[in-house]
Amino acid sequence: MSLQARSLTADPQRADAGRLRLPGDPGSRLTDSRGAGRVGRVLSATLLAAWFLVPLVPLALWAFADRWSFPEVLPTVWGIDGLESAIAQGAVPAFWRSLALGLVVAAIATPLGAAAARALTMGVVRWPRAVGLVLLAPIALPPFAAVMGLNVVLLRAYVPPLVGLVLVLVVIALPYTTFAMRVAYAAHDIRFEEEARTLGASPWTVLWRIHIPLVAPALARAAFLAFLVGWSDYIVTVIIGGGAVVTLPLVIASSAAGIGNDSAVAILSLTAILPPLMLLLLLGLAGRRGAGRRGARPRRRRPAPDPIGPRTARSRLHETGATR
Repeated sequence: MSLQARSLTADPQRADAGRLRLPGDPGSRLTDSRGAGRVGRVLSATLLAAWFLVPLVPLALWAFADRWSFPEVLPTVWGIDGLESAIAQGAVPAFWRSLALGLVVAAIATPLGAAAARALTMGVVRWPRAVGLVLLAPIALPPFAAVMGLNVVLLRAYVPPLVGLVLVLVVIALPYTTFAMRVAYAAHDIRFEEEARTLGASPWTVLWRIHIPLVAPALARAAFLAFLVGWSDYIVTVIIGGGAVVTLPLVIASSAAGIGNDSAVAILSLTAILPPLMLLLLLGLAGRRGAGRRGARPRRRRPAPDPIGPRTARSRLHETGATR
């Protein structure tokens, strides 16, 4: 009996082959890609990518078209007049203002939304449904109606336009970050943090070494949504900013209101579309890399060499009988 157990444990490949595989383990039948399912996923991903990329083709053509008459399929005269016109209209400083505004809104709204979602999920707040409805108010109300009264209040309180714009955009982005994080906290297991505290970890260590790595994908999604709110806003920037804060959407709207600015409008539109798409692509690649690391099988260590050297079967039987 002991000889059989010893022989099984001495051979790691045979022991690994006899190990029971769970449905979630890498290499199990439920995690292996099947032919029809893989083709369906590839086809759906291709159609989704085409859905987003095909509308960008006319913009890319218009961006470098100095002249494009009606019967022609492609532009008749190529050039960079649209790029020069977009730069002359202030596209470069407006781009950096929009980028900074989106990053600031994401940096403020993401931790606030995470804290609100954790409090709502863990039952810390009384009447969580009522609080959830209040958080949904910025989405339910039209932005124009919600902001028209705030600009007067901010002006009478002598709040700078940029500060007031950031505050209002954070309030608008807070529902997105809160409910994105609430989904993550609904599946979050707090016992990991409790076990770390039991082992003597400080609250700061638990936050940075356990809590944030577990909810990092949800934090990235929430920050992306908050960034989009600050990056692409137009109405709130016009009313609260009062013309003092000129962002990229304002430059696009003013350029589109004119006549004969098709190339400049195409350049500005591509400038506004490409950064969020690149950020979304980076988030997707980071998510796939993280999933691959979690699903990777640990390398099996090779058995240490026998210090006594090769032994015969008779010596092994003798040693087994002695240990028995």
